[in-house]
Parts: sequence; structure tokens; C-alpha cells
Amino acid sequence: MRIPAELVGAQVTRTVFDHQVRILFTGHGPDGRIRLDGELVIETALSITNALGDRTVLTPGTGTSLAPVLGLFTRTVTRAEVTGNGTLFLGFDDDTRLIVNPDPDHESWSLTGSGFDPVLVGPGGETGWQS
Repeated sequence: MRIPAELVGAQVTRTVFDHQVRILFTGHGPDGRIRLDGELVIETALSITNALGDRTVLTPGTGTSLAPVLGLFTRTVTRAEVTGNGTLFLGFDDDTRLIVNPDPDHESWSLTGSGFDPVLVGPGGETGWQS
């Protein structure tokens, strides 16, 4: 699977909560045209660490406790990595970091849209990550 490095430079344009956490990204090219339009769907626990180093672990489907995800709105991705069996790491322009680890029993996260290869990290994770 390919690491979604194309997310770097994309901006968070929407956050949605229900039994999942959904983060929508839009990236523009130098000519102003849309180069990337994607949706990250998180189905398992995630962590957000702010610029001060305060880490919060969040669980989809828990209502208002997901409020820290709102802070990602309008932030720009500065770093996108996938390590191990599918741990997603996103860094943002305000030094916030988002991490989603693979879940042993459930799909943990997926990324779909245009401008990059789709990704699905299933139960137990995925191997063979390529840049």
C-alpha cells in the first residue's frame, strides 16, 4: 500500500462525528485547481496531541468528548506517515498531531477520494507500506 503523502499541503475542510470520525481534506495545486479531495474515516481510538504536548485519546461515537477534532478545521497537513502495520501519523501546521493505530479486531481507518491511492487498514493492520 502507498503512504498517502499527497495529503501534505491539504487543508481540513470538514469534520464529522457519529459512530466514526470523518475528516475531509482539500488540496489545491499552484494554479488554484483542486489536486486532492479526500475523506479520512476513523473507526477506532485515535489520539490528538496539541502544540503544548497535551495528548487526548478519543473514541468514535462518544459525542462531545470528540471536540478536540474540531480544532483541526482549516489546519493544513505538514506531515503524513504510515508506520508498522498501519499506524497513521498526521502533523498539522499548528504542531497538532493525530495518530490512529491499527485495531486487532476491526477496520481502524480508511482514506478515499481523488488525487491519491485509496487506503483501508483492516483488522490487524496492513504491511508493505511504500512511499
